[in-house]
Formats: sequence, structure tokens, C-alpha cells
Amino acid sequence: MPEQDVGTRRPGRRGSDVVGRAGTWDAVTAGVVLARLAAPPQPPLRFFTPAEEAAAEALLDHLLARTPDDPPVPVLSVIDARLATAERDGWRYADVPEDDEAWRRSLAGLDEDARLRHDGRTFAELGYGDRDRLLRHVLQLSGGQWYGMKASHVWSLWTRYACEAYYAHPYAWDEIGFGGPAYPRGYLRLGRGLREPWEEKR
Repeated sequence: MPEQDVGTRRPGRRGSDVVGRAGTWDAVTAGVVLARLAAPPQPPLRFFTPAEEAAAEALLDHLLARTPDDPPVPVLSVIDARLATAERDGWRYADVPEDDEAWRRSLAGLDEDARLRHDGRTFAELGYGDRDRLLRHVLQLSGGQWYGMKASHVWSLWTRYACEAYYAHPYAWDEIGFGGPAYPRGYLRLGRGLREPWEEKR
């Protein structure tokens, strides 16, 4: 693994306007995508306890390298809703419990590691550098055991849920230069490396 913080964001793109193309989508697609931009009062979490919420928020912010200046993508709420309704991917590693239990156990593990190494503080109470070193330890364990689970499989669980929640949001599409749904207009350029007329230059 390159010597960098585990939460370092790769250079992204800002300013492309996926939502500005909503008029080219069918009504159902537009409804689904635009609903993700709605900003109702934050609903109370249904799955995570307050302690788990604090650890999960800190973990997700670090994994996604989010800052207070980033657009508000409700990653934690999306993950909480999935876990509360048992919406899973349909598979799991045989040596890892169901996703809800794996999340609870792994967040408790982060807090326990933090307490042991940092004078009783929780993971959410640590500074950036201490969080990074703790997460790097989990990452570098790879196939080793971490609180009764293979560390690489826990890392996969965290990053899979984080990325699925983050990159389903139009603000993330703007960042990576994804032009959004192409339905019903479809795609014209089917060859490799060709850009659609409505896609921005990289």
C-alpha cells in the first residue's frame, strides 16, 4: 500500500451539473435522483446506537476523506436505513457475521482499540492522525483476525457500504465527472474511450 493516509481523497471534479440534466430523464428516474437532494430534517437513526453513530460517522468521514466544506451527502443515514431494514447485498464472507452484527462488532472494536491506545478515549474522540493510524493497523492486518473477524473482510464491509451510499448521490457524480442517468436518451458512443456529446471533457 502506498504511504499515504488511508482517508486521502483522490483529486475530484467539482462544478459539473448532473442535476441540470434532469430534464433529459424520464419522470421516474428524475424522481428517484432528485429525492436524494431533498433536505428534510435529519431523521433519527433506527439502527445505530448513539455510541455507534459517533464511531460510524468518524469512520465514514475518514474513509471518504470528507470535510465540513464538502456537499452534504447523507452516507450514515443511508447505511443506517439499510441495516435497519436488513437490506443486504445478498452475500457475505463465511467468516463474517451478518452485516448488521459485523457493523456493531467492528464499531465496538474501533472504540476498544481507541480506548486501549489513547487513554480511554473513543474512536470519535481521536484526532485525525490517531484515527488514521488505528485504521491503518486494521488495513495492514489484511488476512489476520481482528475482533474475531478477518480484517480484510471488515475493511471490505466498511468500504462497500460507504462507497455505495456516497456514489449513489448526485453530488458525488459531480465530483467524479459522471454525467448521470442516460435514460431514455441512451448512449450513442459505444466504442471504448469515446465521449457522449453531453459528457464534459476530462
